[in-house]
Amino acid sequence: MSSIPENKQTISGNSPNPIDLPLHVAIIMDGNGRWALKKGLPRIAGHRAGVDKIRMILNVLGEAGVKFVTIYAFSTENWSRPKSEVLGIMGILEDVIETETERLHQSGVRIIHLGRSDRLGRKLKTSVDHAQNLTKHNQAMTLCIAFDYGGRAEILRAIKQILSDGISGQEIEETLLNKYLYTHNIPDPDLIIRTGGEKRLSNFLLWQSAYSEFYFTPVHWPDLQAKQIVEALDEFASRRRRFGSIEKALGS
Repeated sequence: MSSIPENKQTISGNSPNPIDLPLHVAIIMDGNGRWALKKGLPRIAGHRAGVDKIRMILNVLGEAGVKFVTIYAFSTENWSRPKSEVLGIMGILEDVIETETERLHQSGVRIIHLGRSDRLGRKLKTSVDHAQNLTKHNQAMTLCIAFDYGGRAEILRAIKQILSDGISGQEIEETLLNKYLYTHNIPDPDLIIRTGGEKRLSNFLLWQSAYSEFYFTPVHWPDLQAKQIVEALDEFASRRRRFGSIEKALGS
């Protein structure tokens, strides 16, 4: 990955209402299993193929100046999938962390795990902890890996910890709750990209996505190309982000 440029330009340069590119892009990497089945392959082959896209996506987003990237790798609901598929995904994640951590570290990428860690195998948990500790001071880009993550579970966890800390209901407000989320030091996603044709959040960053822009593509994750990421960034750059403000919507 090259050095991260200033986050002040659009990709195509011809957007009607150019704005800064997103600081934080989150991606729901959907369609691995359907991609594999279409090719007559086992579903796990789709997950393996999908891994190869992550490096390309990080390079494209890094070149554009995106500073935070979150990828949705495994949800709390994914445990209900066939055991063989779950074990396969766990093994893939172990391999990716072991092979990619040093390269990402040398590129200045900070790695953060979002989600539960108590249900991960010992080897995987050790690898995740090592990756986070090794890269914790890097500043070129932050890569958040949402693994055993669910938006509802995250909010419930935050509430339980707030109550456990003896904080009264009168003291609870948005800033306080933010501090108890997995993403407490991460800006909310400006843009959420979902591949695979589905148009829903699937329990992903429910609190954080309140004012995110969305980009959906029918392309399955293993087939994703750089041009689709560029299209998503250009689409984002063409939008007016209102955040509930009539004045901004009218351009005054």
